[in-house]
Amino acid sequence: MSYDLVEDMADVICAEATGDPVDIVDDPALAEAVGQLRSRRFGYRAVKRAFDVVFSLCILVLFSWLFLIVAVAVKLDDPSGPIVFRQVRVGKDGREFTMYKFRSMCADAEERLTELKKLNEKTGPVFKMANDPRVTRVGKWLRKLSLDELPQFVNVLKGDLSVVGPRPALPSEVVSYTPRQRERLLCKQGITCFWQTRRDRDSITFDEWVDLDLLYIKKCSVWTDFKLIVQTVGCMLTAQGS
Repeated sequence: MSYDLVEDMADVICAEATGDPVDIVDDPALAEAVGQLRSRRFGYRAVKRAFDVVFSLCILVLFSWLFLIVAVAVKLDDPSGPIVFRQVRVGKDGREFTMYKFRSMCADAEERLTELKKLNEKTGPVFKMANDPRVTRVGKWLRKLSLDELPQFVNVLKGDLSVVGPRPALPSEVVSYTPRQRERLLCKQGITCFWQTRRDRDSITFDEWVDLDLLYIKKCSVWTDFKLIVQTVGCMLTAQGS
């Protein structure tokens, strides 16, 4: 697969939406922001894609030793499953792609989800559980330090994700979205955004989470992205993941 930067920039500037169309519900400010992001702001979009490629390459190369350590730890802790967990997620405009993570749960985690749904601690279509029994011993620390997300820099290189943007959802979650919640699909999804940098992120409702994602779409800029990356590094260093 080629990651030619010039082609990537051309794709960013010239690409048309794929997947299901997303309507904007009674939010003129959001409509204006999305219109500018898609039909103008070529400089920001090109800089954002260039940064995504360069930053991801740096992470993958400079921290290759960390990838190796995590991979060995995952396999030693639970040899029954793969090191990298692959899962279909929904990106911009409803386009589906395969997202990568270091496996932090037991090998049969997907099959056990049904029996745990009644213990869901989050509102809306997402599933969150503070003491999820499917999480492995190593997985607990990977999540706390957000190291399980590292393989997603491959997704960034491929163009599935951006470094900064709303988190990609599961198809089973998106089908339950309200029109307002679906608006979070109006920009490219990412590894981190406003929600990830909130200390109280596990206590806010899903609609509040969506509001933060829509706030990012309205305010996205080079400076906003830079601040969110710095704040995310702070969250990782202080083990605020969950």
